[in-house]
Parts: sequence; C-alpha cells; structure tokens
Amino acid sequence: MYDRILLPTDGDTSTTDATRHAVDLAAATGATLSVLYVVDEDVFGAYPGDEYVHEHEGAESGLEEAGQEALDAVAELAEAADVPVETTMRYGHPHEEILDYVAETGTDLVVMGTRSRSGEYRQLLGSVTDRVVRLSEVPVTVVKTTTG
Repeated sequence: MYDRILLPTDGDTSTTDATRHAVDLAAATGATLSVLYVVDEDVFGAYPGDEYVHEHEGAESGLEEAGQEALDAVAELAEAADVPVETTMRYGHPHEEILDYVAETGTDLVVMGTRSRSGEYRQLLGSVTDRVVRLSEVPVTVVKTTTG
C-alpha cells in the first residue's frame, strides 16, 4: 500500500499523535518512515541575534538543536517498532521544503499533525499543514491534536 511515509515534525506537542499514527501505519504496511524537520528561515532570519558571542549560540543553532532532538525522538520510536526510518533536516519555508521532499523522494503519503486553533489565528498566520494539504500531489493524513 505505502512504500514511503513522510512525517514532517517540529517537535511540538501537536505532532505527538501524528507521530504515533505514522509509526503505526508504517509498521502495518512495511513502509519506510521518513522524518523531516525544517529550520524555518523566516524565524531565524528575522532575528539578528546581536547579543550572541558565538555563532553556535544563535537562533539558527537553537532551531537546529531542537530539530535534531525532534528527529531523534521520532527515530527512537520508529526503531522500537522495527520500522525503517530516515531523518532529514532542511532549511527554508516549511511547506515548500515538505512538498519538495515529497517530489524528490517518491513519498506515497504525508502524515501531519495539527492543533485546533481559532479562525482568527488561522486567517492571520495560516498553517503549514493547510498549505501542504492544498498543494500536495500525494495523499495527506491530518491528525488533529486538541490539547497541548
């Protein structure tokens, strides 16, 4: 059914249920689980970080560290379930990098987490998940988290 399932993660609690779902689905179908973390260039690019003495203390470094922790956590869960797993960190706009990754790797399914938010919040900021759902050429399963 699926050979490659992509789980984009930001390490937030909104991806906890999606992570469980993606690992279980990969185990049930024999798929490889690809886990992607995107260091959002709008986040680290908007902050000059003038008070940091060393480059490894800046906003980008902090995002990279958080990303590696998120990737490692998902990989550990996948490995415990005997699911083949690959982790990747990219830099750019999250929805664009997710869609590019799908196209480049032959991903069959994307599993994404989302959190319930007010209509005003979504209208103001949008959602990476919403953009991927609208623009993806492969199926996207959205796992909604109501807490966190």
